[in-house]
Amino acid sequence: MAATAELTEARVLEVLKTVRFPGLSRDIVSFGFVKDLTVGGGNVALRLEIVTESPRAAEEIKRDATEKLRSLPGVNAVTIRLDVQTPGPAAPRGAAGVPPAQPNILPEVRFKVAVASGKGGVGKSTVAANLALALVRVGQRVGLMDSDIYGPSQQMMMGISEKPFVNEGNQIVPIERHGVKVMSLGFLMDADQPVIWRGPMVMKAVEQFLQDVAWGKLDFLVVDLPPGTGDAQLTLTQKIHLSGAVIVTTPQDISLIDARKGLAMFVKVNVPVLGIVENMSYYLCPECGHRAEIFKHGGGRRTAEQLKVPFLGEIPLDPKVAIGGDAGEPIVAAEPKSAVTEAYLKIAEEIVRQLGA
Repeated sequence: MAATAELTEARVLEVLKTVRFPGLSRDIVSFGFVKDLTVGGGNVALRLEIVTESPRAAEEIKRDATEKLRSLPGVNAVTIRLDVQTPGPAAPRGAAGVPPAQPNILPEVRFKVAVASGKGGVGKSTVAANLALALVRVGQRVGLMDSDIYGPSQQMMMGISEKPFVNEGNQIVPIERHGVKVMSLGFLMDADQPVIWRGPMVMKAVEQFLQDVAWGKLDFLVVDLPPGTGDAQLTLTQKIHLSGAVIVTTPQDISLIDARKGLAMFVKVNVPVLGIVENMSYYLCPECGHRAEIFKHGGGRRTAEQLKVPFLGEIPLDPKVAIGGDAGEPIVAAEPKSAVTEAYLKIAEEIVRQLGA
């Protein structure tokens, strides 16, 4: 009886904080999934309200939570009701009382493609910017959403210094550059201002970029994600049907390890992986044509083969990539006939082919 008397809501919540969304780093309590928690007489009852396209992930969360709560001293019975909602068009309430899904977001955007990496420093934002331009080159209408909340950089890479305005519908109008509609948190803050935000603030910012920006009719929305597996990634998969994800890595083993983690996260939340891009794959001397594999080579292709996902291509290392990014002229725009641009065009064509655009 003494153990039962010590069973409190606070102790139950501490246990639930050890349960994480599969593939992500945050727990289900901080994500706000735990609802209607009641504790009494050795019994624990709660509802898990989860927005995801992966019922399997939701069942895994329920199973993990049940096992951990049953191991808590003083617990006699655990009752967890699973309430799974899917992002996208609202579904009518069924006989079982299933609540409707969220209203459709971005109905005029045909394909939403996330560009992600398991770690920073692999050139993910550079790939996102140049991929967006390459998609324009192959005849697509494209938007670029910079949701790298902690380190927004697309305003610099795309050469944008002006601020966006709000239209009569109270939506932010993205700024167009190089044929791409661009929205970035960098437009709305000082260049030297650090972003020190907790998870819910990050999630809200991503929601606003999806709901409160006048994207209009697009064939592709390319989403530049923060590195890693966290709040922005989960919010995106909760709010919209992602058409697919592109994983960016470099040939080094440490980058490939993290790329696997990023890929596993998208598999867990039921987002198709369009493929792996090996950035900074090799250096081709413009004077003599000698090829130097500075950061090793071929790891991206091997990883793709091992994980049975497409290998989208190798991006050569070229100093003009960094120069163009700093000057607001991505290499696809600045050097349209370069080997780097050709690599991006092939990747864009393969993505268009995969999605049937």
